Amino acid sequence: MDYESLRHFADTWVLLALTVLFAGIVLFVLRPGARRKYEDNAKIPLQED
Repeated sequence: MDYESLRHFADTWVLLALTVLFAGIVLFVLRPGARRKYEDNAKIPLQED
C-alpha cells in the first residue's frame, strides 16, 4: 500500500468509524437511568468512611 491509498482509507473509513464511536459514547452516557448512577458517583469524594 502506498501513502495515497492509506490516506484515502483514513480520510473515509477511519473518520466514519471514529464518528460512530463518538456518537455511541455520547448515547451511552446520556442513556435513561444513568443520571442517578453518575450523581451517586459524584458524591463519593464527599462521603466519610
